[in-house]
Amino acid sequence: MSGIETTAADACALPNAQDAAACALPGPAPVHPDRTWTGPGQQQRFGILRRARSVAIVGASNNPARASYFVATYLLSSTAYDVYLVNPRESEILGQPVYASLADLPVVPDIVDVFRRHDDLPGVAQEAIEAGAQTLWLQLGSWNEDAAAIAESAGLSVVMDRCIKIEHARFHGGLHLAGFDTGVISSRRQLLAR
Repeated sequence: MSGIETTAADACALPNAQDAAACALPGPAPVHPDRTWTGPGQQQRFGILRRARSVAIVGASNNPARASYFVATYLLSSTAYDVYLVNPRESEILGQPVYASLADLPVVPDIVDVFRRHDDLPGVAQEAIEAGAQTLWLQLGSWNEDAAAIAESAGLSVVMDRCIKIEHARFHGGLHLAGFDTGVISSRRQLLAR
């Protein structure tokens, strides 16, 4: 025994305020007070992905450990998008040609999906405008309100801090709406509507 004896009444008593605070469940995730931009909702993101025919991945990497490699693999194998990879230091990734810049692409991309450093994002937003893109998509962890303002002032839709692979899979049955695997295993090929 611990040496501390409790009565039946003590065992059923509610904790005091100090103990309750220590045991409290965490509240909602902290809000980022420096973030003033509000992104498109779920329906608008679904619309962006549904209307798109082509995606340019800026900052594509040939390193399988990089998120851009994983996203490119998914988009090339599991979607009907025409995928263009952009990286001035590579010539081929996943058997696809790699372009030095958005200006070098043979088509106008609908979505420019960006894997670049924070300080580079406003410049990439300007390049997306000059390329004629419809949407600037900044991947998970990327948040730059200056880039968003530049793109939106030119009429582009902007999505920030979201993974295009996760969003596409979520809207097309690959993930549960909450973002986790559905657990459905099937050999039946999924028909992907645009």
